[in-house]
Amino acid sequence: MNCLSNEILTDLGCIPDTPAGFVQKYFQVGLGIIGGVSFIGMVYGMILIGSSQGDNLQIQKGKKIFTSSVAGVLLAVFSVFVTRLIAVDILHIPGFGS
Repeated sequence: MNCLSNEILTDLGCIPDTPAGFVQKYFQVGLGIIGGVSFIGMVYGMILIGSSQGDNLQIQKGKKIFTSSVAGVLLAVFSVFVTRLIAVDILHIPGFGS
């Protein structure tokens, strides 16, 4: 496997050798994992609500799981916004700009 000139070959694959590149690459991976887990939580919550057959405990449990999953996605999206606001607009850290 060949890496780019600014990457280092490791057992886990090519890793950027600059701190900004490392954060940028793994920030995207982390957001992808958060999105996937939240989507699974939303689907599971809707399945619980749909298969509750009028059981109030199942409906409340499904609502709680669905609401928590949506809150998790919103928290992740706002964390990206706050990080970009602080790193790019306020501190002008090189490598974080678009």
